[in-house]
Amino acid sequence: MTIKVLLVDDETSFVEALGRRLTLRQFVVHQANDAETAMTRLADNPNIDVVVLDVKMPGTDGLTAIKDIKRKHPMVEVILLSGHANLEASVGGMALGAFDYLLKPVRLDELVYKIEDAHRRKSLQEEKIRTLRGSTPSASDERPE
Repeated sequence: MTIKVLLVDDETSFVEALGRRLTLRQFVVHQANDAETAMTRLADNPNIDVVVLDVKMPGTDGLTAIKDIKRKHPMVEVILLSGHANLEASVGGMALGAFDYLLKPVRLDELVYKIEDAHRRKSLQEEKIRTLRGSTPSASDERPE
């Protein structure tokens, strides 16, 4: 199964380089350089599995963006990236539903592992939902006593 990733960072060269490297590893990669474009990409591509989101961006920052992502696309997993160690942002991001918080520069192997792990969690959650929907009796299944 191919994992679909959205990379969101205001550093264009970082997004492009990381996108090429992830594409070589068989990921389908979408890119955005700000939170507003990221929301458009998610709306246009509802099958995106994981968002890799920079915390510090001009305009809408990553912590504000994760609120919008989780509200509009609750099944999408979000991995926060930051070039600055910030306990408040880390804890805040996790409280908002981030899958994980990583510091830049991040090793590619570590990021790939986190993306795959986030995808596994998303897949398990979707399977649970399908199972629950399949086991819920419909109104036509209910019989009067």
